[in-house]
Amino acid sequence: MLKPLALGLGLLTFPTVALANGPTAPHQAQPAKEKPAPTGASPAALDAAHSAPRVQIAILLDTSSSMDGLIDQAKRQLWTVVNTFQKARRGTKLAHLEIALYEYGKSSLAAEGGYIRQILPFTTDLDKVSEELFGLKTGGGDEYCGMVIQKATRNLEWSKAQGDLKLIYIAGNEPFSQGPVTYESAISDAKERGITVNTIHCGSAQEGSSTGWTAAAKFAQGQSLNIDQNRAVAYIAAPQDDEIARLGRELNKTYIGYGSKGVEAKRRQEAQDTNASAFAGSATTRAMSKASRLYDNSGWDLVDGTKKGKVKLDALKDEELPEELKGKSAQERQALVDAKAKEREEIQAKIQKLQAERQKFVAEKEKAAASAGADTLDKAIIESATKQAAAQGMALE
Repeated sequence: MLKPLALGLGLLTFPTVALANGPTAPHQAQPAKEKPAPTGASPAALDAAHSAPRVQIAILLDTSSSMDGLIDQAKRQLWTVVNTFQKARRGTKLAHLEIALYEYGKSSLAAEGGYIRQILPFTTDLDKVSEELFGLKTGGGDEYCGMVIQKATRNLEWSKAQGDLKLIYIAGNEPFSQGPVTYESAISDAKERGITVNTIHCGSAQEGSSTGWTAAAKFAQGQSLNIDQNRAVAYIAAPQDDEIARLGRELNKTYIGYGSKGVEAKRRQEAQDTNASAFAGSATTRAMSKASRLYDNSGWDLVDGTKKGKVKLDALKDEELPEELKGKSAQERQALVDAKAKEREEIQAKIQKLQAERQKFVAEKEKAAASAGADTLDKAIIESATKQAAAQGMALE
């Protein structure tokens, strides 16, 4: 069970397949494969396309009782982390970003499943990731680090391409050795698939070392990181912030939902704007993400969908169209979609220009107030991902 810790901290993780040689407890049943939800671009489809490198990040969050600060950091800093990968590329090819989420260690989760839940399979639907993070609740339980790493490794659709960046971040604060699956077995399985496991201990480095978090990262040839889950995330306000946030909300007017997902997805988009506004600076960083190539809503938006070739306007039935397109000719439909696409490009260009100005302003401020160490979730992920991307021949700048 969770033991109260004065220094509670927290973080992330991710991984797929059946263990060949890894030692598992004799009584342990083979884990059932979670059903991938139809969110975002299919990893299998991306594998087949071979059109771009991929960055896959699985985040495994301890949601036991002392982890509220960790969850808050994840909610607050999601868009900062996403923005780090806007320029991710190998050579001249820009990379796709996919995020998966697991939670573990909460007593309300099924005991027979090791108190572990796959929240999301790999997805490019960033609004869905945000929605799920804001829906997380904490509660006491047992934290089986090895088992959640094993499940993520076996049950997610990891890329089979050697050059793709495949990362698991597991965050928590209890001893790493708990549960029926040893971390050595789970991490060996991940390494065979080219997945790098990074540990984020919520607490001091000394405590992380004594409870196995450091040893697990060393065994994985990943990074051992320590954060203060209850630390307030530093935010430097800039003159461009309000206008960037406003333009981010204006972008919503350029989205045209189609099919059964359209109405729900539009509501989710607006709800995540509201959620982001609860934290200083998050509405700004979210708007910057929405102005980037990573914010792909081709599964429900006609502008993105037609641009990516996922939907054809003339193939949609009238009942699959939003009110503004019903009863219109094919030419009229195309004209409206083209107009919204042009409007979106103009707003995104404005945001990107303001973002560049903001980055210069913030860089100057940070020179005078630089803080060392990965002491918050976003810093831990960005610091390690930058190094591990470089090792795979991938640049993030």
